[in-house]
Amino acid sequence: MSDLVFTPAYQLARMIRDRQVSAVEVLDAHLTQIAKHNSKLNAICTLDEDNARARAKLADEALAKGENWGALHGVPITIKDIFETAGLRTTAGYIPLKDYIPQQDATVVARLKAAGAVILGKTNMAELAGDYQSTNSLFPRVNNPWNIDYTAGGSSGGSAAAVAAGLSPLDLGNDFGGSVRQPAHFCGVYGLKPTDRRISTAGQIPEVPGMPLCIRQMMTVGCFARSLEDIRLCFSLIAGTDPRRPDVPPIELDTPSGKFLQNLKIAMLDEWAEVPVASSIRDAMVAIAQTLSQAGAQIERWLPKNFDLSKTLNLYGRMAAYLNIYAQPIDRYNVRRSLELIFRTATQGDKKLRRLGNFSRLLPELLNPSLKGYFEALTLRDRFTTQMDEALEPWDVWLCPVAATPAFTHRPPWSTVDIDGRLYPYGVANGAYTMPFNLSGHPAVVIPIGQTQNGLPIGMQIVGKRWREMELLAIATELDRVIGAFSYPSGY
Repeated sequence: MSDLVFTPAYQLARMIRDRQVSAVEVLDAHLTQIAKHNSKLNAICTLDEDNARARAKLADEALAKGENWGALHGVPITIKDIFETAGLRTTAGYIPLKDYIPQQDATVVARLKAAGAVILGKTNMAELAGDYQSTNSLFPRVNNPWNIDYTAGGSSGGSAAAVAAGLSPLDLGNDFGGSVRQPAHFCGVYGLKPTDRRISTAGQIPEVPGMPLCIRQMMTVGCFARSLEDIRLCFSLIAGTDPRRPDVPPIELDTPSGKFLQNLKIAMLDEWAEVPVASSIRDAMVAIAQTLSQAGAQIERWLPKNFDLSKTLNLYGRMAAYLNIYAQPIDRYNVRRSLELIFRTATQGDKKLRRLGNFSRLLPELLNPSLKGYFEALTLRDRFTTQMDEALEPWDVWLCPVAATPAFTHRPPWSTVDIDGRLYPYGVANGAYTMPFNLSGHPAVVIPIGQTQNGLPIGMQIVGKRWREMELLAIATELDRVIGAFSYPSGY
């Protein structure tokens, strides 16, 4: 193993800039790691070796002439296969897009290229980003680097697996119901879901090319890394206004308050009463609370007054139905697949939990959507966001689980998950702790906090105030220094 493949992106950039190592050497180390391990992980679905090598050579030549392209000069990175990349196949794991080669980069891809990044290739994902496992009809399923019999999560499983296994130091993902946070938790890496509409989604699928822009709420662009410094760097490069998405507001990045751990007021929830988490996750959350308390943090168990999880998940489902109805292709294959998934989530798992997260009750709205219904859902969402803003105001951050389950063994999409002997509906097991913050629009970062008895990672969600990502990341860094639970999977 080369140490280069587990060196953070920001350090690689400095080493390349200081001529301690060349961009070509860094690229070669990652290509060797990919050749050795990707065949069992299936994390990278399209490798662009020739163009990556040509750009790495240009990066070295530019430095020799005194030119610096930016903060990621010569650093190889990967991109989730949901973001368009000019001249490079972009499929979103969807058969009709198997030969789709975009003419233009997604805005976030263009911004990372402008900062000097070298695009290694595209990372594998769930078909059209519609699953909490990363399986599709084009490429083999993504396996978890900690145990290949387990899923890496979804929909950005390839992104998280690639970063965890040293195939890439940095990857872009997106998050509509946990697609950054859940894979980060499953694979033991850091992941950020920013504030709703903080980052442009131009050039992202869905929508499938040719469809109108429908997903205007709850969808965010985020990133994966093995350090919070890399998360901060990536976020600062891709955030900001975009002529292609005029709804992204011109809000400058915030300045962190500089609070020390002892001055932070931290709220914590180890589980929703309605959706108990796996005992391993609960134990890890309790241990973290004790560790932070002993380090001097003010930490208190807390849940917003009048918070109703059932109503929250129902409203999330209504919004998701309206946003996706015209974004998803209406072909026989996709309709049949969607109906199969709705049937499974409506009929499988503990009856009480099934009622809590039974998105099949939204089928009438999917089949007969109305403009009035959409505006009613938007109004309720605005109200929920305001309530969450007010509730979070006294706190610096809110600590929560990422999911009710750690990584689980591979299974058919939307099948039940056994958590401590109780069968959970798939969407509840994976999304009950992430969907509320897509609905409210609040930013959240995931950090590793430990492992299960069988060696699978456990992550924790740190939720912050809207438009305060830099403060959130600064606080996460303070917490991470005390917790210090990040580790590498063995064998890579």
